[in-house]
Amino acid sequence: MTIREAQKMVDDWIKTYGVRYFSELTNMAVLTEEVGELARIMARKYGDQSFKEGEKHDLGDEMADVLWVLMCLANQTGVDLTEALNNNIEKKTSRDKNRHKNNKKLTS
Repeated sequence: MTIREAQKMVDDWIKTYGVRYFSELTNMAVLTEEVGELARIMARKYGDQSFKEGEKHDLGDEMADVLWVLMCLANQTGVDLTEALNNNIEKKTSRDKNRHKNNKKLTS
């Protein structure tokens, strides 16, 4: 599935089952919450913290939650994430094509 198709699937789901989108500000808060849940798992799996007994730690599910809410926000604000990502890759390539190759911290 493409990003554009995924955005449409989210939009269709919201219109079929979700009644309506939450407000943009609410979805921004929900996105922040979901990123925090992802960060919690990352800190426990790859960082110095350990999981609490019974704590869920499905990294893929948390990443999908972040992606879901981001797509909701994109749909609400008229952002085509396919176009935005392509433009962002072009920007990074133009700006950083030699930056990381010349970074001694990364190449040593």
